[in-house]
Amino acid sequence: MRSILVTLKKEHDVLRDLFGQINATTDRAEKARTELLEKIEANLIPHAKWEELVFYPAFAERASHEQLLQHAEAIQEHRAVELTVLPDLHASDQTSRQFAGSVKVLSEFIDHHAQEEEKEMFASARELFSAEELAEFDEQYEEWKTSFLAAGITTHAKIKTGLKSVLRNPKAPG
Repeated sequence: MRSILVTLKKEHDVLRDLFGQINATTDRAEKARTELLEKIEANLIPHAKWEELVFYPAFAERASHEQLLQHAEAIQEHRAVELTVLPDLHASDQTSRQFAGSVKVLSEFIDHHAQEEEKEMFASARELFSAEELAEFDEQYEEWKTSFLAAGITTHAKIKTGLKSVLRNPKAPG
């Protein structure tokens, strides 16, 4: 039977692989860094937004006091990436050590978040939701990823990141 927890874990693994690739690039690999960053964001943003809009609220509705702490921590980690780490990354020249350092921080942050989610939240989710509900979440997520809503939310997030990056480095070219 399908499960949203399996799908989200697979997506975490894809992101880990992409981060491994981008962290292995040199400062001269501008084209590769650009393409890998696009792939990272194409995987990361829809994943994070669906969790924020669907999975995390459903989790919070059923969560115990201790599980609500897991929920709050996950939300704050998402916010830190969206509001600080990604804009800083985009404000950096892709051939710079600043970019390489920002990618390293982002990859470590995402890996830490994914490990906690897999170890703590997913274990809690198995208690809070039936196998049928986890399968239903998986189906909803699959449909959502190809929807206009997902495309709009993803575009909005990218625009927000772009604007924040310009404010961090107004001299950077477009």
